[in-house]
Amino acid sequence: MLKKKLFYGLILLAFYGKIPGQKMMDINAPGAGNPILPGWFADPTIKKFGDIYYIYATTDNEMLASGVPTVWYSKDFKNWYNYVMEIPSFSAKSITNFWAPDILQGKDGKYYLYFGNCEIGCNIYGYVSNSPVGPWEKLSQDDVPVISNGYPREGFPSLDAQFFQDSDGKIYGYWGTWVHYNGGYAVGELDKSTMSSMVNSVNIPLAQTPAPFEAAYMMKKGTKYVLMYSGASCHDETYNVRYSYSDSPYGPFTPGKNNPILSTNEDKTVHGPGHHSVLEENGEYCIVYHKHDYPMTRGGLARQICVDRMVFENDSTIKKVVPSNKEIKELIKSEVPENIALGAKTTASSYYHLKSTEDDYKYKPSFATDDNNATMWKAADNITPQHLIVDFGAEKKIKRVMTQFEFASYYYQYKLEYSLNGKNWFMYADKSNNRVAGSPMIDDYDVTARYIKLTISGTEKTGLYPAVWNIKVYDSLFDIPLPLHNKKSAKDPAVKSTKKLLVELDASKIPENKALNTIANKGYIGGNFTKNGEVSLTKQDGIKAFNFINGSLILDKPVPKSLAWNGSYTVAVWVKNPQIANEKEIMVSWCDRSKFGLANSYNALAYNSGNYGAGVHLDGHFDMKYTKVPEADKWHHIVLTFDGVVEKIYVDGILDNSQSMLLSSAVDKAKIIIGASDIGENFSGFIASARLYDYALTQEDLLKVMEKTRPVKD
Repeated sequence: MLKKKLFYGLILLAFYGKIPGQKMMDINAPGAGNPILPGWFADPTIKKFGDIYYIYATTDNEMLASGVPTVWYSKDFKNWYNYVMEIPSFSAKSITNFWAPDILQGKDGKYYLYFGNCEIGCNIYGYVSNSPVGPWEKLSQDDVPVISNGYPREGFPSLDAQFFQDSDGKIYGYWGTWVHYNGGYAVGELDKSTMSSMVNSVNIPLAQTPAPFEAAYMMKKGTKYVLMYSGASCHDETYNVRYSYSDSPYGPFTPGKNNPILSTNEDKTVHGPGHHSVLEENGEYCIVYHKHDYPMTRGGLARQICVDRMVFENDSTIKKVVPSNKEIKELIKSEVPENIALGAKTTASSYYHLKSTEDDYKYKPSFATDDNNATMWKAADNITPQHLIVDFGAEKKIKRVMTQFEFASYYYQYKLEYSLNGKNWFMYADKSNNRVAGSPMIDDYDVTARYIKLTISGTEKTGLYPAVWNIKVYDSLFDIPLPLHNKKSAKDPAVKSTKKLLVELDASKIPENKALNTIANKGYIGGNFTKNGEVSLTKQDGIKAFNFINGSLILDKPVPKSLAWNGSYTVAVWVKNPQIANEKEIMVSWCDRSKFGLANSYNALAYNSGNYGAGVHLDGHFDMKYTKVPEADKWHHIVLTFDGVVEKIYVDGILDNSQSMLLSSAVDKAKIIIGASDIGENFSGFIASARLYDYALTQEDLLKVMEKTRPVKD
């Protein structure tokens, strides 16, 4: 009996991760189990219907997490497959926010999907389907929310809803965001007859859930109702998971011990964990949550989903979760054959070396064969084609290649070739005209080869890099859990950079007696600038310059598509600002501020002392300020560059600040404007010259431009 108890004790210790001396796996180590999904996703809800696990999540890292509605599914908790769900749009407008989804199976056997959206007020909307993956139908054809903004009290934002079904069959909803200044989470009962409205809803007093932010999640342990939630700020390392408990779904709730139970770990490889759900398997618990990427994208914009063990001391006490980079092996029951590409030697046409004021990190080719969803190979720039070669070291039988590109919901155009000697290549799969997104992309063919070569020739979105989380190769075929296939995109492949100087405006080349009603653009795209408001040609310190008082110069040519979405750019100005304001003061803009109204869909160059003093993206969490504001009433050369990964601001040839970014620039109806944004925010000062490129200049290149364009006295 003693031996039996000792044996089970060791099993439990192993499961809970409490064996003394156990070390954290390196975040870059091959085979690391966290993140469990290859891609940018957040706010996970995990469910198990039948023998298949499903993870419903916010599609992240674009337009403030406004990607397509998506679900991941798996039978073995190891190999996950992505599917873009079909969800009808609003009647009044298209829909882009699918935030924090949750799903229930009703008493009628149907599936009910709920998610938050802030395009017609911040509301929770509902959909129904006969399948956990859709296609979905609206619960209200008139787009009436299940939980509306301002409910249960005026001004309350209805987001981040999670539903809990009690043992008596009643279904309760918990919701709320920015709770620390909105007076507490909300709770109500879902009308089970319609599954589309709430009754008996109230706010939970703020004191019952200390230090809250968003993402309430209810579960029951024994007789206790455990209300978990995320606290602090989702944008940085302070984000965490906390809990309170009660004898009733409505409370009152008592703050739990050990709070916060999940937070950033010591080495910050698990950074800003939160917005979670819980999976119970055979009486054991796992917490599924998102964390920030590594290296971290500005503002916590790029998040990934992880899973770790969660242990109850008793029904009302949760132990601190030990966040890790390891998988939970006890959950994995995989019959997928060995990945023969694991650890294989790799070479590539190039790889990206991230260098910024905060990070020095290499996206090495070897990361594509390490079976680690925290690492990826990324080409040196977003110019295609780029290739990756996998060397197995000996001839292997190959029947399936599975490729996990960086973005699961956008298509990549590519081809796979195979070779016995690395010199003579034969086609394995030609997806050069592919317009179907997915992760993984699955290509089957029966060959013998030593080498596999992946060549990426195009992407659906402008500025996306050739980049791969993992490429996996198998010598036999195996079943995929569900026969799902994403629809073909109607969008053409992204326009590529011209590598040109698009806009050139130089006051020194304007005749002194010329009227400024129109000025020719000397850059590649041509066209004319039209004066709007008060702009004049003057001399400052003997230097000819445009004097912006309350006006701007607007180009009559469309913004090139190469600047759309995540397109690279450089904007460079010689400028003198007599008085530096705390905000506004836009010198050059080229995006539509109101198209989406979401951070990172807008970008511009500014010169002020506030949070968006340099790079403007509509939100202080993502804007970039000057580390040292350029001195007032002096001439400066200010340059903003973006290479598709890192945004940098240079002042007089010296790097002042930088940040990792991914943009979703809206340019379809935008104008290139010198001296203002599309809503005003006018610059007040002098600009001697302005240049705009559709690629990122290196520091060496911009120093040459600075000298070439340096204004001189007449």
